Amino acid sequence: MGLIYSLVTFVMFSSGTMDVPFGSVESAFKSGNAKDLVSIGKEKILINVDGTEGVYSKSQATLVLKKFFTKYPAKSFSYIHKGKGSSEGSFAIGTYTSGSSEFRVTVHFKKIKGNFKIESLAIEK
Repeated sequence: MGLIYSLVTFVMFSSGTMDVPFGSVESAFKSGNAKDLVSIGKEKILINVDGTEGVYSKSQATLVLKKFFTKYPAKSFSYIHKGKGSSEGSFAIGTYTSGSSEFRVTVHFKKIKGNFKIESLAIEK
């Protein structure tokens, strides 16, 4: 009985986070691709890059992130934690490495018309 309960709990939790684009975010960070990262965001994205924060359109967000990736080229990215806040939102915390610099990345997703989109992104040393 305990095994069945564990399997049901696992399936319920897993299915809730399966449609969150964790893999797309990871790929974009690993390749330093601002355009791919912004493509899975809302029309306006709250971005905080090392203390400079703003709400940006997709084109502006692409420029902000392109500048960051140019200054800090990708070496690696990995998740520390992936979580589910609710059925309408989710989040992830990861580590982005560039040369000898390491950044904490926090991504918040919001479900819009059935798809999870990046609502906010923070990149902090």
